Amino acid sequence: MKYNLLGNTGLKVSQLCLGTMTFGGKGYWTAIGQLDQDPVDALIKRSVEAGINFIDTANVYSEGLSEEMTGRAIRNLGLKRDDLVIATKVRGKMGEGPNQIGLSRKHIFQQVDESLQRLNIDYIDLYQIHGYDPQTPLEETIRALDDLVKSGKVRYIGCSNVAAWQLMKALAYSTYHQFAKFVSLQAYYTIAGRDLERELVPLLNDQQVGLMVWSPLAGGLLSGKYGRNQQGPEDSRRTTFDFPPVNKEKAFDILDVMHPIAEQKGISVAQLALAWLLHQPVVTSVIIGAKKPEQLEDNLKAVDVKLNEDELKKLDDISRLPAEYPGWMIERQRVDREKV
Repeated sequence: MKYNLLGNTGLKVSQLCLGTMTFGGKGYWTAIGQLDQDPVDALIKRSVEAGINFIDTANVYSEGLSEEMTGRAIRNLGLKRDDLVIATKVRGKMGEGPNQIGLSRKHIFQQVDESLQRLNIDYIDLYQIHGYDPQTPLEETIRALDDLVKSGKVRYIGCSNVAAWQLMKALAYSTYHQFAKFVSLQAYYTIAGRDLERELVPLLNDQQVGLMVWSPLAGGLLSGKYGRNQQGPEDSRRTTFDFPPVNKEKAFDILDVMHPIAEQKGISVAQLALAWLLHQPVVTSVIIGAKKPEQLEDNLKAVDVKLNEDELKKLDDISRLPAEYPGWMIERQRVDREKV
């Protein structure tokens, strides 16, 4: 397992991060996973044995149960808290009241305390906003997060599912007022969905913001269980919960190229999909989730997959985004200013 610095910080996180969305299975989240405590303990134990020090959860996952089970597993296994980097999120609906959702100062302060209680820890390493809140001024959110960092309840702050202009606005505001800055973005990125590369990847590189990838297998579509004439098993996530949105015809074209490469290397298609992400310089950590031990074992092997230039070119050629303005104009005009 390799470890990367999280954005422009001195914090090192494993290149694979264990996601906890499959823990619990309460309410809306039953479609994603319904793991009980014993299998949760086993997944976390194996992940830590493999070198993973990074665990990502959220207050909304199974209505708080995922955080509870994560904290309980850490205690059950006797893991040292300071050896782990624990990340969680805030924004989602956590009650019926009008202030039980969003990124207001009130909701953030309430939820950080509840997350700390559920996880049974004294501080959160990475506290992330789970998306943009159009009803709360961004300035209010940043000030609240900065106060949490100053209080010691939170070490670093991050964001998820935001547009490039929203992230840049937040970074500029924090810089101007010398507040804590977002050090990472958690976003959807796969070889079958490279939209992030249009605006956000250049921003992340320029501003030295880390990237945590969620749903790296496109909701299971890149697991190797799907194809043009292969609908996947009935109990698979894509069958019951067709998310995130993917251009499936293009994905099948990509899979047509991936299968021969995977077969030649003696690896699974899922490992190849994860390895492609790990070969992208902008990626800090890839979040993997599992419902079964064998899924976790397969995903863990991705860190050992090496792709040569020819393989990367084949994968890039079939999955590359179509040219779009102003990108194609920017590329055209940069030629005469390239370093020699």
